[in-house]
Amino acid sequence: MAERVIDRGKARARRRGAAAELDRTDRELLNLLQGAFPLAVRPFAAIAEQAGITEQEAIARSERLLRERIIRQLTPIYDTRALGYSSMLVAAKVDPEHPWRAARAINAHPGVSHNYLRNHEFNIWFTIATPPDSRLGLDQTLAVLAEEAGASSLRKLPTLRLFKIRMDLEMVGGTEDLARAGAIEELRDPEPVPYDEQDIAVIRATQGDLPVSTEPFAPAAARLRMRQEALLEHLAGMRERGILRRVAAILFHRRAGFSANGMGVWKVPPERRLELGPKMASFRGISHCYERPTYPDWPYSIFTMSHGRSPEECEQVLAAIAEQTGIHERAVLYSSTEFKKIRLLYFTDEYAAWEREHGGV
Repeated sequence: MAERVIDRGKARARRRGAAAELDRTDRELLNLLQGAFPLAVRPFAAIAEQAGITEQEAIARSERLLRERIIRQLTPIYDTRALGYSSMLVAAKVDPEHPWRAARAINAHPGVSHNYLRNHEFNIWFTIATPPDSRLGLDQTLAVLAEEAGASSLRKLPTLRLFKIRMDLEMVGGTEDLARAGAIEELRDPEPVPYDEQDIAVIRATQGDLPVSTEPFAPAAARLRMRQEALLEHLAGMRERGILRRVAAILFHRRAGFSANGMGVWKVPPERRLELGPKMASFRGISHCYERPTYPDWPYSIFTMSHGRSPEECEQVLAAIAEQTGIHERAVLYSSTEFKKIRLLYFTDEYAAWEREHGGV
């Protein structure tokens, strides 16, 4: 019997948080910007050709989508673990009457990229990363955060095996597209790779928001005193080595129409996890899929993050997974408040500054 934990409470009201009106061209453009932004001098020209519009229209629409808060940012997405950062999903049990107090303490760490209030006894769920030269390290950092947040308990849920990580909302298709399994991709669990000072310089120059312009890589190339072609060649090499995952538009989910995200967690027998993890990951409505540790009171080993226009749509995606895999023991944790969602910035001084202030090192 499937265990379903559903919280249909609305998130805390936010300015301009309602879903925006988008025409079909907007939706097609958003799909392309999320998944196929090319490493080219004039990437919007290539995007426009695929969308059947002019380069000028592609830029104008993208500027409007940014201005109207449908696109959060256009940015390179670097791989945390390939860069040697230690990262983890953490569930914290904090005072349910004052979760914002705890969230503020957790959010102050520069390596916290996502932080949500979820409908569970462990009510704050966040992801955190610490750099390779961290003097505190991940475990000591979490001990400091637990004390500052007033958490009565922390549950560490590191990635044991990665099956999928690709935040790419389907803007054109409907529920049937989200609930359809795709091709099973070859498993690639990222490991730290060698990188040098030039790689670090490129990351520092390109991370964060790319401008929406005819030549969006030009400012970074100028800062690095490189030709654009040389920068793009370097980025392509970083992609081949696994340091750069892709360049993509990151969307505001609710403004893009996806008001629900359900963390579906599955009780999968140990001998079937390697078989079923990639199958669960192949569904279009799943953005993240991992194997994580189990505990005596937490038997769920496979985590699938589903995104839908409603909790019911998320449920349909998860029901389709259950039907195809034969795994029916699951729980679903819905987020009711987004405390923080950012792209991490790498090789900055903020991590050492936080450790000096909060850890005394």
